[in-house]
Parts: sequence; structure tokens; C-alpha cells
Amino acid sequence: MMTAKPKTIRCAIYTRKSSEEGLDQVYNSLDAQRDACAAYVMSQVGEGWILLPAAYDDGGFSGGNLVRPALKRLLADIEAGRIDVVVVYKVDRLTRSLGDFARIVDVLDKCGASFVSVTQAFNTTTSMGRLTLNVLLSFAQFEREVTGERIRDKIAASKKLGMWMGGNVPLGYRPSGRTLVIEPDEAETVRHIFARYLELGSVHLLALELAAHKVTSKVWATAAGKARGGRPINRGALFHLLRNRTYLGEIPHKGASYPGQHPAIISPDIFEPVQRKLDETATTLKPNRPAHKSGPHKGAPLKGVIFDGSGERLSPVSARRKGGATYRYYVSRALQTGTRQRAGPTDRIPAGLVEDLIIDRLRRLGFAAGPDAQADWADLRGWIARVEVSPSATTLHLSSDTERRLGDANAILQRLHPEDQLITDGECLKIIMPLQFVRRRGVTAAINPNGGGAICRPRLDAALSSALVRTEAWKRKLFAGEVATVDELARSEQMNPTYASRMLRVAFLAPELKRAILDGRQPQGLTLQAVVTRDVPLSWQGQRALFGR
Repeated sequence: MMTAKPKTIRCAIYTRKSSEEGLDQVYNSLDAQRDACAAYVMSQVGEGWILLPAAYDDGGFSGGNLVRPALKRLLADIEAGRIDVVVVYKVDRLTRSLGDFARIVDVLDKCGASFVSVTQAFNTTTSMGRLTLNVLLSFAQFEREVTGERIRDKIAASKKLGMWMGGNVPLGYRPSGRTLVIEPDEAETVRHIFARYLELGSVHLLALELAAHKVTSKVWATAAGKARGGRPINRGALFHLLRNRTYLGEIPHKGASYPGQHPAIISPDIFEPVQRKLDETATTLKPNRPAHKSGPHKGAPLKGVIFDGSGERLSPVSARRKGGATYRYYVSRALQTGTRQRAGPTDRIPAGLVEDLIIDRLRRLGFAAGPDAQADWADLRGWIARVEVSPSATTLHLSSDTERRLGDANAILQRLHPEDQLITDGECLKIIMPLQFVRRRGVTAAINPNGGGAICRPRLDAALSSALVRTEAWKRKLFAGEVATVDELARSEQMNPTYASRMLRVAFLAPELKRAILDGRQPQGLTLQAVVTRDVPLSWQGQRALFGR
């Protein structure tokens, strides 16, 4: 009797090392990991395992995120169906983050792949294996967070002793070990800037004057040797420079300052008058100031109503890049006025992204029904009392008469995004959107807790929208008596009567579902096939529950 040949299982080895130290050695940590994994694969040859020749090595990359070139290639090859098993020396070589681990396992499951740790007996295809891995990764993440806390505590203690702990070196200094020494030419420029500000009394005029005299920011080099800086000093940088207590010989840290071990460039007799003048000329804005009668700021419809998590107002700024493209942001006023310590974590948000997010939620509520609603901000702004952007959620405060227009809170709940929460705070309704603004491949996106996109992009379903138009015409014929029965209608359309009766369900969908179909914003599960094959209830509430609207 012949024994069946085992199925071929293609194996790829992934290795990682957090630091670049020792990678220049002939035999380094990555080589050791790879040899151990290769030996394990060879021991499973009898099970059909073969080792793929491609190397997936990430040297000098942290396991705290997925921004690793070799890991990206590995995941792309898994999705392309080229890999069956990923072999690692230890699980924390793959990731130290529970969230990232869940995303990697999702990719493996979707592609029918799994992974093996040669020093830990885990199998991601079983529920017990997943539980054990989650426990292990919880400890790995805990270790990483504890290490981060120790580093932050060490930095805080060192700054209290007046030591320079790195970062962007201020104009006028250069680093020397754990302190700063004065660069004479740059120090003269700094003194000139402080003196001229006291004379002019305007940061804007000072920026123009410095640009006219070709005074630029500090020139420095990255670790890779690339030159940075040497550009005109803009208003934001000037505010920061004029507020920087490093020039007094102090080390700022989280809103406090400590006597530094470096010499001062500016004396208190100059620094303090500058601070008083900056405070006098600062624009004071009331938290809930209404929009101007002329309408929202051109190109910045959320101006005046958007704030970060610490309550700092976000103001619109724009920047023109090479090629003519203009990028818009909402930036914390604390950054623009040089008081960075007052800014919250979400101190800079792409304007188009947060505007699309608010438009999406307003469209769901029925304020913005058509595709051109985004251009009609003059009407929409009246329904927005406040927008707060924090690291874990964005909160939309609706105006007090929202319920009058939309009905009671239960009616509004039916229209909410599935991830959102509705809270009644006095006369104001608040929609809490649990999401994060995450930068991926150079682009910032709004991501739900489950990793999906928080904004529903228009995607017109041609089959479904065509069926809606067609069946609405059928319904009118039936109601007008032009055809007596569905069978007669099906014969006139040269269609199977059973299929025609199922298609007619589209015409009896809830009004907001129809509107969403025509806008290209229908729920993900709402397709023509779903309507004609599933048992669709006649009640609109049942339809909303079925399709997640």
C-alpha cells in the first residue's frame, strides 16, 4: 500500500532586531535567528515543509509598530498566496503589540496561513493557541510600556538636573555631551530677534523683516547626513523662539523649567518684557464664539468650532508644496503662539479628513443628503456647536434645535454609524465617534477601533441603484393599475415571476436606505444579491437592523 505524499507547505523565516548595534558583524543576531528557524523547518521535511529562499530581515526596527520594510514584504507575499507558514524565533520578533498581532493574524487567517515560533509551541489555527499567544503578547506589550516609562522617568530626572537630553537644538547653540554651548554668530541673531520684536511689537512684521534680510533657521544634519533647516523663519517658529526659556539658561520640561547647565543667551531683562508683549498682543477667543455672519472661513468651514482634546482651539493653516498642491490643516493655536505645552496630542489634523468625517456623520443624520452637500457648509455650520478631536475619539456637538429637525433621540439613534454613541448633555446632543487619526504610508486616515475606515466613501453600486430605479417604475405601474399582478409585470419585462417579485423588495426599502443607495453610501451588506436572496422584513426598523444602518 502506497503512502500519500504530504502536501507541500511553503515556509518563510522572519527575523528582527530592535537596534542596529552588532548588525555589522559577520554573524549577527539576525543570522542566529534564521539558522534556528531553518533547522526547525528542516526537522519538518517529512511533513512536507520546504524553506523559501527569500529573506525577511528587519535590522534596527522596533516591534512596537508595523512600519518595517521586510514585514511589509512578508505580508504582501502572504496575501499573494506565496507563503503557507511564517516561522519566527520568538513571537515578540514578529510584534510586541496586541493590536498589531490581531491585524497580522487576520491577514494569516484570510489567506489560510499560520505561523510558528520555534522556541514556543504555538499554533494560531486553534483557539487555545490564540489565547496563549494573547497572554504572551500582553506581557511583551507590558514590558515595552514599562521600558518606555523608565526612559521617560530618566529623561525627566535628567532635565530636572539641568541636563540637555536631545531633541531639536535651538538656534544659537550646539550640543556638547549633555549640555549646550553657544554658537557666537547664531547667538547674535537670536539677540537681534528679541531686540527687534520689542521695537516692532509684531511677529508678522518681524518675520517679513527677517525674510528680507535672508535670516534663516538653524542648519543641521540628520543621522544619515542629510542637511536640514536653512529656511526662512515663519511666524510659528518665531513664536516658539521668543517663548523658549532655553535662552534663559533653563531646561523646559512639560510646562516647567529647571536651571540648566548651559549658559544663557538672553537676559531676564529682555526675556520678560518680550513675554509680556506676546501676552498683550495674543488674540483672545471665546470658546463658543458663533461663526461670522459672512459664513465660515473660506476653505476652512470648521474654523471657530474645532478644538483639540485639551480644549485648545484648532486654527486653519495651509501650505503650498512643489507642483502647486496646497495642503490644509487645523493646527492648535498653542503651536502657533509658541506655547506647545498647552497643546493636546491631536495638535495637527488634515483639514480635508476631519471635514469629510463631519460631512459623513451629518449626511447620515439627514442634514446633507446629496453629493454636493460638502460645498454647502454655510447651511451645515448652523447645526454644529463644537467639534473636539482627542487621540481616541472625535466628539460632534450638535446645536440645541437638532432634535426639533430630526425627531427624538431614538430616531437619531437609528441613523448613527454603528460605532458611534449618542449622548444628551442638557439641550445639546453629542455624537462620540471612537476613532484614531493614524498615519499610514505617508497618508493620515481615520480608523475605527476594529481597524476599518471611519468614513464611508461614496461607492455607487450600479446593479443596486439601477434596480432601485427600475423597481420604483414597476411599483408605480402596479399602484396605477397599469398591470394587475406581479406575474403580468414579469411577462411584460420578459422575466421570471419569482425573480421579479424578489427584485420588487428594493422598491419597498426604507427611505434612508434608498437615499443611501443613490448617494453611493449604502451599508456594506446591502447589495442586490442580498435583497433578492435574503428574507428582507417589510418593517423599516427591521430593514435597518438587517443591513446595519
